[in-house]
Amino acid sequence: MANAGTGYLVAPSSGRGPGVLVLHSWWGLTPFFRSVCDRLADEGFVALAPDLHGGRTADLPDEAERLLAEIDPNPTAALVLSSTATLRSLPVTPDGPIGVLGFSMGASWALWASVRAAETVSAVVAFYGAQDVDFECADAAYLGHFAEHDEFVDDNDIALLEANLRLCRRPVEFHRYPGTGHWFFESDRPPAHDAAAAELAWDRTIDFLRRHVPSGESSTG
Repeated sequence: MANAGTGYLVAPSSGRGPGVLVLHSWWGLTPFFRSVCDRLADEGFVALAPDLHGGRTADLPDEAERLLAEIDPNPTAALVLSSTATLRSLPVTPDGPIGVLGFSMGASWALWASVRAAETVSAVVAFYGAQDVDFECADAAYLGHFAEHDEFVDDNDIALLEANLRLCRRPVEFHRYPGTGHWFFESDRPPAHDAAAAELAWDRTIDFLRRHVPSGESSTG
């Protein structure tokens, strides 16, 4: 296991901005997820993507499933939490909470982190991932992007997640994308990628993050 705390960090051209933690899917920290960080920086955010697989990546689902099975969740959990703290404490991010953006496996970790690091996370964006935890102590807003046809996350998973969040009085925005399947956002997964849905989801994500992740530029609210 090589959860040594490596990752990818990028800041906007201004040199500072609100922090967003990017948690990759079971493929590992591939060039695609680095490109998500780059796009966030272009939008004015400081983005950090910890390497949850310790440098290993997979190209095929069977490889990714084996890789995931070999990862000890305890060091991964510790890495997720330490990464939230690191991003918040960087001199290029404001002294305030961060956003967390996760994909599939990473979405589950993002939802979990919003409970375990409630004081650090003010916004969660989950792409086709769910988590069954108690959100009572969370202090975040939640945006979910879900496929119409998904073999990994079914309608019951999504309904339960939304119900749990609303029962805990959390702000929730969930979207379903017609005709899409799991991985629809990821341009390096050609069979599943849906460019139109991905662009719409990205626009919604940036708008959501700007509304819910403090920029540190004013003292209001």
